[in-house]
Amino acid sequence: MPPGRAGSLESLRRLNRLRVIRALRDEGQISRAEIARRTGLSRSTVSSLVADLQSDGLVVERPEPGLAHGSSGGRPPILLSFDASAGAAVGVDFGHSHLRVAVSDLASTILAERTRPLDTDHDAFEGLEMAAELVVETLADAGVAKELVIGAGMGLPGPVDQGDGTVHSSAILPGWIGMTVAEELQKRLEIPVMVDNDANLGALAEAAFGAGRDATDLVYLKVSSGIGAGLILNGRLYRGSAGLAGELGHVLVHPEGIVCRCGNRGCLETVAATGALVDLLRRSHGDDITIERILEAAREGDAGCVRVIHDAGRALGTVAATLLNVLNPEMLIVGGHLAAAGDLLLDGMRESIGRAALPETSRGAQVVAGVLGERAHVLGALALVVSEADRVLPTRLALAG
Repeated sequence: MPPGRAGSLESLRRLNRLRVIRALRDEGQISRAEIARRTGLSRSTVSSLVADLQSDGLVVERPEPGLAHGSSGGRPPILLSFDASAGAAVGVDFGHSHLRVAVSDLASTILAERTRPLDTDHDAFEGLEMAAELVVETLADAGVAKELVIGAGMGLPGPVDQGDGTVHSSAILPGWIGMTVAEELQKRLEIPVMVDNDANLGALAEAAFGAGRDATDLVYLKVSSGIGAGLILNGRLYRGSAGLAGELGHVLVHPEGIVCRCGNRGCLETVAATGALVDLLRRSHGDDITIERILEAAREGDAGCVRVIHDAGRALGTVAATLLNVLNPEMLIVGGHLAAAGDLLLDGMRESIGRAALPETSRGAQVVAGVLGERAHVLGALALVVSEADRVLPTRLALAG
């Protein structure tokens, strides 16, 4: 066979292996027949590629749960998945005042997790050093050698350029603007690192493990000290042309409102972020009021706390209504600190959505609280590693064989 043709066939086979890997990545567990249907490859080609991946120790098979041998007169369907022991993923979540690290196997089972408090005005380089230390400690807890780690996902509460990994705004973390954080953490860890904003990671987590598991199109709205949205459209995370989609916190809601940290007046964050609620209640509830106390008092019926949460929900719902009209998602999932208010917040959102969104879009979208709580963003960081397998995983997985 001419050398050029042999090279072309090998390139085609590698491309087809990537297609099989992506199907495994997207579904977690999937049959050979379903891989063939999704990829358009023949069943014989799929079987050959799967055999290669099994030989490399990357894929395992097991009978479909609940179907015993012979129950339908034949062999039960065999499902394929990544071998959990073939590698591990690391998730890193930088919050306003915390750092969380988790390690999982390739089947998304959490092996170890650690959390450490952060000063809100910490230096960016100090934060990265702390993250690197915490990753090493968490890997030790999990009993995972660094050589087995296929990649690390990292979340930040601010917009991140997906082209070069640059933080576009200091956002909630001061001193990070202009930094290529993925490159900086990769230097310290010596493993591939991907970075994204925390709302995107929350969307990935709720879609993979939480309230949005059955949804193809969803919006994840993170409401904490900042406000942002993560968008899952047609089953994929949508970031926009430069990775800046979903910056809802700086949508104008009151043209003559107070000045936002971004320099504009009347942004959504000035009326619905947790800091805005604390500011509103200081005069009536004292300078030591915190968002935790507001949530607790609201659950106990404190009229002022109930009111500011409901009003925040109404403001959020007005902005969310536009998203529903434009994107027509199945679900709007609310996460972040304020999601703990539950229906005290969601009822205000539903009220505004019912008034401002088209009836067809509002009726077709569930408005619910996320189920993953404060762990959503680190779980999303883990999901990011797997969801970008063809870009992150080393040669033995992404180009197996």
